[in-house]
Amino acid sequence: MENIILLIRKELEHNADEKTKNTAQRFFKEKVTVYGVKTSIVSKIAKKYFDQIKHLDKKEIFYLCEQLLQSNYSEDAYIAFDWADRMRKTYDPGDFARFEQWIEKYVDNWAKCDTLCNHAVGSFIEQFPQYLSQLKGWTSSDNRWLRRAAAVTLILPARKGKFLEDIFEISDSLLLDRDDLIQKGYGWMLKEASKAHRQEVFDYVMKNKHAMPRTALRYAIEKLPKDLRDLAMQR
Repeated sequence: MENIILLIRKELEHNADEKTKNTAQRFFKEKVTVYGVKTSIVSKIAKKYFDQIKHLDKKEIFYLCEQLLQSNYSEDAYIAFDWADRMRKTYDPGDFARFEQWIEKYVDNWAKCDTLCNHAVGSFIEQFPQYLSQLKGWTSSDNRWLRRAAAVTLILPARKGKFLEDIFEISDSLLLDRDDLIQKGYGWMLKEASKAHRQEVFDYVMKNKHAMPRTALRYAIEKLPKDLRDLAMQR
């Protein structure tokens, strides 16, 4: 099985280019480790090799994901998290602890956090909403990526109109967080929730706008009509 990891890394190295590698760092404050492969190509590589392993059971596929993650390369992580998402029909309650461990151990920038949480962890929560209480627990973590994960996990469910009260609870917990990546994370979550619950999100923002950091506020109201945005921006 591990030969497939070598093949993936060789293909990534073959498709790397210096311009993409140099451009990647501009999007992060943290130092990132990248081959320098365009996302569209990484996505095709992920699908190509998943088709070769999809007959394996989940335990074996998640083992391969771990092997990829250990390199710390962003493209390896993208493939690992893409594969984890493709396994969503096989999730069971024990996978929450695995995903939490992956965030703690392997996530070190916003892109890795969002790639895993927007899809795999979000799908897990939709299937097992009883884990929302544990997701909310991440908001008090010292690990900034767990705190961001608490919000961005609900991006896609929020877009579907789900879990509104939980979204507000998570926003309450993160409201005064000083980390701009956390502010952007819960602001983004509120923005997605506003598509199905415009008035409720507007009311939430109006209630909290004097405490809410400007960054979070701007993200949260982005999809509201201009007249509501103008009201929300008034101090």
